Amino acid sequence: MTETKSGAEGWVASGSFLGSILSGFLIGYLLDRWLGTEPWLVVIGIVAGSYSGFVRVWQYSKRMEDGSDDD
Repeated sequence: MTETKSGAEGWVASGSFLGSILSGFLIGYLLDRWLGTEPWLVVIGIVAGSYSGFVRVWQYSKRMEDGSDDD
């Protein structure tokens, strides 16, 4: 059962990472269309989303390490 739980947690972490990148892309795309600054805000949004995704996965993995020591 532990393997299934860890597999599901991996999907949650990867979904969070992908969601951060996609949201950065979408916000950058919409701002580019509104402000006419194509493609610069899309690039900035993807970079910021990637950074945010890495931070979220890092925090998630640290939380998982701390939780596994309690067992």
